[in-house]
Amino acid sequence: MIKTAILVSGGGTNLQAVMDAHLFGEIPNCELTAVISSDPEAYALIRAKSANIPAFVIDRALFPNAPSYNTALLQKLHDIDAELVVLAGYAYSLSGSILRGFHGRIINTFPSLLPAFGECSETTEEPYAAAIRAGVKLSGATAYFVAEEGRPIILQQAVEVWEGDTPRTLQRRIMEEAEWKILPRAIALYCQGDLQLDDNGTVHLLGGDK
Repeated sequence: MIKTAILVSGGGTNLQAVMDAHLFGEIPNCELTAVISSDPEAYALIRAKSANIPAFVIDRALFPNAPSYNTALLQKLHDIDAELVVLAGYAYSLSGSILRGFHGRIINTFPSLLPAFGECSETTEEPYAAAIRAGVKLSGATAYFVAEEGRPIILQQAVEVWEGDTPRTLQRRIMEEAEWKILPRAIALYCQGDLQLDDNGTVHLLGGDK
């Protein structure tokens, strides 16, 4: 079983999607070891506790800077023997020490078909607004490995952009039709040993999702 830690900062809808998929047996060989929140008031903590997943808080507000916070986070990941780290609405950047220590073992999603709109902040409405302004007919979501260089793509799911969409309506549809599907699937691929990240930063799918 792959010990998996999920990092959160807010409501935890992506966390819920992972927990639901895990409950229904869609993420084999995965142990949801811990949920770690940067915010003690995050609703994601309530979701974790209701699912009997150990929940921890490393309050970003208590640390003077990003390096000290990331040091504490890295220590917690080591303490719980995490093998895989999943970002599910996590609001902060990870440090180089975490990225190096967990190279090829950190999964996140982005609300576009990367590299499109990849310069936008994923914690705001920017990716959705940018897609609407550009007049694209398809947007979507990307599951990728968080790395020091680039965003090695694991999976992508397209979502149609409708005439009259607002950033909020598009955001909701991308979450429901793309993010909530590909994040659990990417975790499942990793836990089954079906992902390979080569030295060039390319992800190879070794199993059934080719």
